[in-house]
Amino acid sequence: MHHVGMTVTDLAAAVAFFEALGMELEGKAHMEGEFVDGVIGLDGSVSEIAMMKTPDDRYRIEFSQFQTPRSIDGSSHAPINALGLRHVAFTVDDLDDTLARIKPHGAELVKNVEKYEDLLRTCYVRGPEGILIELCEYLT
Repeated sequence: MHHVGMTVTDLAAAVAFFEALGMELEGKAHMEGEFVDGVIGLDGSVSEIAMMKTPDDRYRIEFSQFQTPRSIDGSSHAPINALGLRHVAFTVDDLDDTLARIKPHGAELVKNVEKYEDLLRTCYVRGPEGILIELCEYLT
């Protein structure tokens, strides 16, 4: 897998949130033209993108903010049992520290931080645009 793509209405907020989570901005680009339209299937599209990567350079998330055509609501606040891509999961070294770092960027705990046996602590949080993130801290 190369990357996962997400469309947002506030690119700067998404970048800031995922930087606070520990990802790194790999680059930004302005996207428009015949090539892009041919790939994504939207004529006359204009967007800004940001590619974020994990510190180990293994995984990426591409965020797109469209100027044209305007983005449509894709049920970004749907519950976990809704069909489609629902969440992205990250392992973290310190769950409490991670939650503290992302809270100023709009992170909202979905319900609780739970402990599974003596193996891990985990929770779901909603980030910008309702993006659902699972955070896991392995205890062993």
